[in-house]
Amino acid sequence: MNFNTKIRFDFVGNRNKFFLFSIALTVIGILSLLIFNLNLGVDFKAGTNMDISVGKAVSQQEAKDILTQIGIEGVTPTVGGTGNQRVSARFDEVLAQPKIVEIQNAFKAAYGDQVSAEVNVVSPDMARELGIKTIWAVLIASVGIMIYVMIRFEWRFALAANIAILYDAFVVVALFSIFRLEVDLPFIAAVLTTIGYSINDKIVIFDRIRENLRFGKYKNRDQLSEMVNASLWQTMERNIYTVLAVLVIAVCLFVFGSHSIKLFALAKIIGLTSGAYSSICIASPLWLLLKGKEKPKVAVKSSTSS
Repeated sequence: MNFNTKIRFDFVGNRNKFFLFSIALTVIGILSLLIFNLNLGVDFKAGTNMDISVGKAVSQQEAKDILTQIGIEGVTPTVGGTGNQRVSARFDEVLAQPKIVEIQNAFKAAYGDQVSAEVNVVSPDMARELGIKTIWAVLIASVGIMIYVMIRFEWRFALAANIAILYDAFVVVALFSIFRLEVDLPFIAAVLTTIGYSINDKIVIFDRIRENLRFGKYKNRDQLSEMVNASLWQTMERNIYTVLAVLVIAVCLFVFGSHSIKLFALAKIIGLTSGAYSSICIASPLWLLLKGKEKPKVAVKSSTSS
């Protein structure tokens, strides 16, 4: 069949390569989570986070030396903000008020009375509650998207889309586990927005597949494969422009943003890239596999008695 579309690459024909790559990355991610777990930030484990504004330029080593002088070892603070005047230090334990005051006084002794601090303390119960709510948020979002796609399309589209968006979310989690990047509340926001952007790409492609399916007659698997390939290339330009528009913003946030937003931007970059990949290389070929298993409908002829 002629779709008047130039198919530059056969995504459907190479689906097994994409599936193998995705399965391999998933297995590596699962192993990393089982062996190393996630590098949880203060938001998801008991601890204390201090953001100290010193009013002067400070280096990471200077800030670490101040903490060492008052007996705090093993904590590597980060320096950022305008002119490197802000120190962020994360402690794995809940610091008592006298210890917090001692840290503030140590920085005041070094940089003067203009030093101020913002303290965030997370108790074990609060950390556990945040973890449970995060899991529920991802599950509810996934179920809601699946129900929406089933209502708008049909169950094969919904299943293919849900597998792909869960893969996208897992890729972000897996890469953060593999490279030991810190997981905090902005990271969860990035994962949830990744799911939203990912389903948008898939809806656009599925809508074109459904349209081509409605106005064409496909007698065998090869014709269906050609139709899916054509649908991918018919929507390719729109999807690329949509992803690039958001990706440019995420890259700018990562390059020029403060330290507190860099990991959020990095998670967005990973999620957007994975979402674009899974829409083309996983969701659509997966729908074709499910469609291929559909039993052909046999017309029942009514018999008349003589």
